[in-house]
Amino acid sequence: MLFYSTENPTKKTDLREALLKGLADDNGLYMPESIPALPPDILRRLGTLSFHEMAYWMAAPFMEAELGTRKLKALIEDAFDFEVPLVPICRDIASLELFHGPTLAFKDFGARFLARLLGHFTKESQQEVTILVATSGDTGSAVANGFLGVPGIRVFVLYPSGLVSSSQEKQFTTLGHNITALEIQGTFDDCQRLVKQAFLDRDLRNRMTLTSANSISLGRLIPQMFYYAWAAAQMLPEMVKQQKKLIASVPSGNFGNLTAGLMAKKMGIPIHHFIAATNVNDIVPIWLETGSYRPRPSIATLANAMDVGTPSNFARILDLYGNDHKAVCEDISGYRYTDEEIRNIMRTCYRETGYILDPHGATGYEALRSFLEKSPDYGGFFVETAHPAKFPESVESTLQIHLTVPEKLQEFLRREKKSVVLTKQFETFKDFLSEA
Repeated sequence: MLFYSTENPTKKTDLREALLKGLADDNGLYMPESIPALPPDILRRLGTLSFHEMAYWMAAPFMEAELGTRKLKALIEDAFDFEVPLVPICRDIASLELFHGPTLAFKDFGARFLARLLGHFTKESQQEVTILVATSGDTGSAVANGFLGVPGIRVFVLYPSGLVSSSQEKQFTTLGHNITALEIQGTFDDCQRLVKQAFLDRDLRNRMTLTSANSISLGRLIPQMFYYAWAAAQMLPEMVKQQKKLIASVPSGNFGNLTAGLMAKKMGIPIHHFIAATNVNDIVPIWLETGSYRPRPSIATLANAMDVGTPSNFARILDLYGNDHKAVCEDISGYRYTDEEIRNIMRTCYRETGYILDPHGATGYEALRSFLEKSPDYGGFFVETAHPAKFPESVESTLQIHLTVPEKLQEFLRREKKSVVLTKQFETFKDFLSEA
């Protein structure tokens, strides 16, 4: 399987180069040259496969030729050593809990898999790789912990000062070793801009091998398909029994998670429709309604991991649908929520069901509930992207409860924060990298 840039589909490269580069030379995002449908036999027996087996069948068309069957299966089993429960919340609605990994967030799926892929390729080539990752919260912790101690790899995590929760911050500023946290005096969009500028800077690229672990990385995108197949396989029998169609609601910021779901659908996973649920950074919902795409500076919200004003993976969604607005709208609906609405959603869900939502999952839950009110011939799941204990201030003050903090999160909170404060100017960032 070869991979092309969304900016120039005629230029293709192999898996290793796509992973090591992260971003194509022309600033495009890598996409597979084809998205093959799963074999009919596998689709028929989805419900009988383990998570590891399902992950293998979905990853094989893209990676098996370069990695080999044994290595691919070993990477999958090593990366995904935690549960992926689908929890019923109320009639026709379930929560796909993706927060049972080591950093209690869905980004453990992509980050742990990517770390093992890059570790495999750097070991083969004996070259040192520098990873730059911008984070609005959970990406930084997942990537930092996924790559901690991986030989031949240095990681620089850029995050907006004062705009991530304290628990999120402790998960990537306390590790040391090959992980460096860069506290940028700006927004997430500034952090993302610095990373993209570094990739395009010829001088930096000549000095070091730069790659990304953000959702722009192909190595994070592919493993995120796995849990959509897993959830669909579990829900489909009941949906068929009730003669209902399956829908997935996805809290969305940089839109990598939703893109992975759409790719899973194109492989034949029977999810009929998707919902893009956002906070007030609603660039994509507006585009779905109007056809006008107008990125703007991000706004800080309660659901901070979704505070993205220029969603990178939107380019991949357009590529998947050949820039056909009508075709995208047939598969995706958009919803957006203010901070006040998010708090009300959390309260209502807790009062009526006893289920504790984090601010991000709250948008996915409410969007799905609202959709089902108008479309009773559907049932589905929403993606709960992070453990509520990662946002204790907002969850506890909203619900008037005291959260039990998981031990693996408490361990991070006891450690000392260490970060390097930088301005949002590219030259300052470049100088730091050059001297690090």
